[in-house]
Amino acid sequence: MQTSILAADTLIQANAVDYLLIAIYFAFVLGIGFLASRGMSNSVDFFLSGRSLPAWVTGLAFISANLGAVEIMGMSATGAQLGLPTVHYFWIGAIPAMLFLGVVMMPFYYGSKVRSVPEFMKRRFGTGAHLVNALSFATAQLLIAGINLYLLGSIVHALLGWPLWVALIVAALIVLSYITLGGLKAAIYNEVLQFFVIVAALLPLTLLGLHRVGGWDGLTSKIEKAAAANPDTIAPAADQLNSWPGAALTGFNSDFLSVVGIVFGLGFVLSFGYWTTNFVEVQRAMAADSISAARKTPIIGAFPKMFVPFITIFPGMIAAVLVTEIARTKAGEAVAGGASGEGVTYNDSLLYLMAEVLPNGLLGLAITGLLAAFMAGMAANVSAFNTVVSFDIIQEYIIKDRPDDFYVKLGRWATVAATAVAIFTAVLASNFSNIMDYLQTLFGFFNAPLFATFILGMFWKRMTATAGWTGLVSGTLAAVLVGILADGTLGGLSVGVLPLSGQGASFVAAGAAFVVDVAVSVVVSLVTTPKPEGSLKGLVYSETPKEDLVDAEDAGRPWFERPVPLAGVALVLVIILNVIF
Repeated sequence: MQTSILAADTLIQANAVDYLLIAIYFAFVLGIGFLASRGMSNSVDFFLSGRSLPAWVTGLAFISANLGAVEIMGMSATGAQLGLPTVHYFWIGAIPAMLFLGVVMMPFYYGSKVRSVPEFMKRRFGTGAHLVNALSFATAQLLIAGINLYLLGSIVHALLGWPLWVALIVAALIVLSYITLGGLKAAIYNEVLQFFVIVAALLPLTLLGLHRVGGWDGLTSKIEKAAAANPDTIAPAADQLNSWPGAALTGFNSDFLSVVGIVFGLGFVLSFGYWTTNFVEVQRAMAADSISAARKTPIIGAFPKMFVPFITIFPGMIAAVLVTEIARTKAGEAVAGGASGEGVTYNDSLLYLMAEVLPNGLLGLAITGLLAAFMAGMAANVSAFNTVVSFDIIQEYIIKDRPDDFYVKLGRWATVAATAVAIFTAVLASNFSNIMDYLQTLFGFFNAPLFATFILGMFWKRMTATAGWTGLVSGTLAAVLVGILADGTLGGLSVGVLPLSGQGASFVAAGAAFVVDVAVSVVVSLVTTPKPEGSLKGLVYSETPKEDLVDAEDAGRPWFERPVPLAGVALVLVIILNVIF
């Protein structure tokens, strides 16, 4: 029997051993922040770790930065709700784009020596697209940081019984401390530590949970039984236990449209939009010590990424049949309790499963893993935010030509401001019973049009600066319009006229953003003047010498140290996983 040293009505009943593990972890986190602050001499050190880190460090940080609250709680929530189709967020919606980033796009980012993705946009399209991208990116990071902070605060609330607003402030101060001290280097080294802590925390949870339900066969049997008993509220078992055609995920009635939505909406537009242009991820690769290491960063990250579903989605599926509160929620009942205290939601799946199957000690490790995940996610958002605000907004348009240390101080204050704003945006995240719905909506608004502009401009030298910013704005507006029409209100009137459910609405919104952005960009480019071809070297594929896109030393290295063969192995493995499941 687990005993609590605090209130008996807390969701997670921890004891002194569990709290000791958490305290040790926090000591390491703050210690890394302090050590990273030593020897920091300029803005490149603070914002890009001095471009000095090896590929294995940046590769693990690359994947850990994404292994935050949304990845852990959001994927387990969607796994509990929808089952195996959730793996598409990894095997279709991540790996191919990560490999494309490493093989094709990182040479442009790293070779140009830009400090951010918006700065690259400025070089290609000028100030219009640069400002639109910088502002939209900064806004998105504040909203997504709020998601991580809300779930981090929920853990503190569930563990200690504190009011959620107190938990939010305490959690924010912890992240703020080590980012302000050590900048990106502190974030990256903490992300490497957090990766191993997360795996050590969630793997036992998955194995013990599977044991409790009778292994994979027991899990499938219980899912089939629950679906048969509640056909009006639970997706058919066949849809939950097979990744394709994924109708449970998209909400489409047609298997064909479901596959198209997953492949085009998620696998191409949303996935490539996120992984290839999102500065939160690209920043980790930019911190590498060579162009070869920068290219290998997302490719190395692809290998652990493809196995993350087994410790995130599977626990959610287990919780949906093993934990009474989650099973009742899935059956359509309103259940009191939950991490927020305002009712059980799918976001609570992992917490309830931890309380159900883990003994003290392992419980403390699992709590530490969740805290690590949420801190990694929020730190990634904040460290990318402070770079873009300092360099791409304030230095570029507001306060120019100041000494380098001024912008380092500015970056620290931007970190403080971002953390404060995230406390308020966390309230928005609390209104969604499945956090992935909220996140995919944001990606459709911000990432999908950016990818359209980016990829068209990289491979079509005729695209003009005017087309850059008009395409971005029109694509974003198209995504917002589809989002409202799919399920929303306008001026107090219901305007939900598109019959879309599940994640299908975000897939369609992202697709609309991409198509509208490309169409507007092409039309505007044909009636405006492009940049001279001589100014496009390093910005457009056809205008850049191929020797500038590779590391000459790669030719003499074994295959497993070269980006392209390594990417080929990762692609084969992910295809095998899609076939098996």
